[in-house]
Amino acid sequence: MNIVTGCLAATSGTVIINGHDIFEEPVEAKKCIGYLPELPPLYMDMTPREYLTFVAQAKGIDRADREYQINYAMEKTQITGVQNRLIKNLSKGYKPRVGIAQAMLGEPEIIILDEPTVGLDPIQIIEIRDLIRSLAEDHTVILSSHILTEVAAVCNYVMIIAHGRLIASDTIENLSTYLVGSNILKMTVKGDINRIRMALNSLSSHAKTITYEESPTEGEGVYNIDIETERTVDLRELTFNTFVEEHCVILKMVTEAIGLEDIFLKLTAEEDGFALLPAVLLRG
Repeated sequence: MNIVTGCLAATSGTVIINGHDIFEEPVEAKKCIGYLPELPPLYMDMTPREYLTFVAQAKGIDRADREYQINYAMEKTQITGVQNRLIKNLSKGYKPRVGIAQAMLGEPEIIILDEPTVGLDPIQIIEIRDLIRSLAEDHTVILSSHILTEVAAVCNYVMIIAHGRLIASDTIENLSTYLVGSNILKMTVKGDINRIRMALNSLSSHAKTITYEESPTEGEGVYNIDIETERTVDLRELTFNTFVEEHCVILKMVTEAIGLEDIFLKLTAEEDGFALLPAVLLRG
């Protein structure tokens, strides 16, 4: 995100923003971008109005248009009521709003938000998500988040990046076709690991993939098992009988449809370590 916005130099490659190279024409390119880093660059001893006035001046917004843009940004982000309070005294729910308001100044075509809901409570998260959706009515919003439920809730286009390499780029609907027609039979089974493996081997010809691991919460000898099947295949009865024959106890069995989290895990399965999932919410 820092490279795209010109805050960090790239070792190779180019970034073109609305026809402008971010490194060759940084001023023109940055006029098209509003950016909120993961740690909002707020001046705590300023009020929101003072801070937005400072940012507007730094962005070179004409004096005649400055007051209108500040008032509009405060109204859009619902911080008008706290505009004269010191930022350091604002709640965690208001500080990201101030950061988003500064990103809106200059009427950029693109607004980039890096983890805007980190540290917020559930109500604040819902409010920020609603704000992001409303921003998408007038801007292209690029949202970086590791919260997959958030991505599914507000985004209509997803890019999955691992170790700096793009491994998927499509709509959520089209990405779902990667595992289209699949269900996952999720189980918690208690028994000898060798007998569990024998049962899974018997079921392998009916499944697309099978994964298992010892349960971190259920104690020794209890395993969590995921069996991926075609959507038309119902393995519950066969699975139950197979584990009974191996003298294993099924503590839990439930069938779930493939979701965005499963898609993400599938696509990053061969990538080691950290994986970043930025998602783009396109203008409607």
